[in-house]
Amino acid sequence: MDEIETEVVIAGAGPTGLMLAYELALAGVETLVLEKLAQRTEQVKGAGIQPRTAELLESRGLLEPLLRRATPHEPVGGHFAALPVPLDCAPWRTRHPFPIPIPQWGIEEVLEERAVAAGARVLRGTAVSVVEPGDDGVVVTAGDSRARARYLAACDGGHSTVRKLLGLPFPGRPGTRQAVLADIRLSAVSPLVPQRIGHMSSLTRQADGYWAMLVPLGGDRYRITYGRTDQADTDRDTPVTDEEITAGLRAVYGHETTLGAVDNASRFTDATRQLEHYRVGRVLFAGDAAHIHPPLGGQGLNLGIQDAFNLGWKLAATVRDRAPSGLLDSYHAERHPVGAQVLHHTSAQRVLADPAPSEDVAALRDIFIDLLRLPDTNRHLAGLMSGLSLRYTLPGDHPLTGQRIPDADLVTDAGPTRVSALFGAGHAVLLDLAGTVPAGFRLPPRVDLVRATRTDDLGAATVLIRPDGYVCWAADGPAASGDALLAAITGNLATMP
Repeated sequence: MDEIETEVVIAGAGPTGLMLAYELALAGVETLVLEKLAQRTEQVKGAGIQPRTAELLESRGLLEPLLRRATPHEPVGGHFAALPVPLDCAPWRTRHPFPIPIPQWGIEEVLEERAVAAGARVLRGTAVSVVEPGDDGVVVTAGDSRARARYLAACDGGHSTVRKLLGLPFPGRPGTRQAVLADIRLSAVSPLVPQRIGHMSSLTRQADGYWAMLVPLGGDRYRITYGRTDQADTDRDTPVTDEEITAGLRAVYGHETTLGAVDNASRFTDATRQLEHYRVGRVLFAGDAAHIHPPLGGQGLNLGIQDAFNLGWKLAATVRDRAPSGLLDSYHAERHPVGAQVLHHTSAQRVLADPAPSEDVAALRDIFIDLLRLPDTNRHLAGLMSGLSLRYTLPGDHPLTGQRIPDADLVTDAGPTRVSALFGAGHAVLLDLAGTVPAGFRLPPRVDLVRATRTDDLGAATVLIRPDGYVCWAADGPAASGDALLAAITGNLATMP
C-alpha cells in the first residue's frame, strides 16, 4: 500500500472539493484530493452560478475560463420558487446581476486544471474506505493508498462516505417528492420545447400527471427534470429507462417530441438535512456533505463553492500555524447559519413550487407573485437567492464590517483597476483610500497593502478585506493607524511572524 504524507486531504473532486483544493494550493498548502470516480462524469447537474459566486470566482481569475463554457442564455434574473417574476440584483451593486448557466462538469474541469497547476494532486478511482482521526492529524485509506495529513476536508456529497464512517448523524427531513434529472438528446421537437434558456418560469410545464423543466443546452442537447404530480415514487437505485423518459417527454411536450439518446440520468428527492457541526476535530465538512436541500434556485453548487472560499484561507492559516485563536472554528460559526438559511427558504419554495398545489397554496402563490413585484420584496429575495446580501457577524461597529466588498473601480500608482483584481493571489487586502496607513506599517504574510484612490464610494477611508472578499474592519479616518489596525489584522486574519 502506498504511504502518502500531505498537509490536507480532501475527499471528493466535485466543485466544492476542487475549489477548496485550489484555495489551499494557492496558499502553498500541500493538498491531496481523493475521488472515487475514475473519470469525470459529463453531467450538467447543478448548472447555475449565482451572482455572488461569480464575483468570488472572478476575484481568483476563474470566471473568464468558465464563461467560455457557459450555455447560451438570455440575460434574465433568477427566480424564487419558479414564480414568474425575475429577481433584480441591480440594487446590490454587482457586475454580475444574472445567474450564469454552466454545466457542472465544465466547472469541475476548470477548477481541477487550476488546482493541479497550483500544486494540488488529484487521485481518481480511489474511494475512501477508512478514516482514522487523531489529536494531531488524520489517516485516510482510499484504494491502495494510505494518506496521513493534518486535516481532512469531506467534500464527498450528500451520501458522504466520510460522514458515515465517522458515524455522524445527519438530522433533518427525508424526501417527500422524487424526480428524475437527465441529460438527453432529442431527435425531433414540438413547438412546446423551449429553444433558449430564459426565466425559470418559462421553462416549466405540466400535463397529463407530469411536471417537467426542459432546458436547451445547444444543438440537440437538453437537460430535463421531471416527476409525477401524483408523487408515485420508485426506488432511487432503480435505473432510469429510456421508456420512462419518453413517457414524461410525450406527456408534457407532445408526441412530436422524440427522444434520441440519454447521456445520463439519475433520481433525486427533496430531502432536507444538515450536520450539527461542520468541524469534528481534524475533519471538516463542506458542500453537500454538510447540507442537502430541495434543488430550487440553483443553491447547492453555489453554497458549496462559497463554503470552500470561507474555509480555504482559514484552513491554510491554521496549517501554517499563523491563524489567530478560533479562526478555524469560525468556519462552522459563519457557514452553518448560511446553510440553515438555505434549507429554510428552499423548504418554503418547495411549498410554493408544488406542481399540484391545493387551493390554499394556489392562493398563496398569487399573493406571493404580487409581493415579488414590490421593489423591497424583490430586492430582499434577490439578495437572498444570489448570495449578495450575506453578511457575517464580525466584531466591530463600522457599517461595512461583515459585508462583501463591492467590485468598485480604483486608481493606483500602476493605473486604473478594480477591487476584484486585488485578490488573484488569495491574499487579504488592506485597502488604503485616504493615505492614512503610515509608511512602513508592518503586515503579516499574505496581507497586501494597496494604496488607491476611488472613483466609487466604498463607504470608508481604510478597509481590511479577508481573502474571501468580506470586510473584517474599516475606518473612516485616521483611526486606521496604530493599535486598532494591528489588532484587527492579528485578530481576524493572521498572527505576526
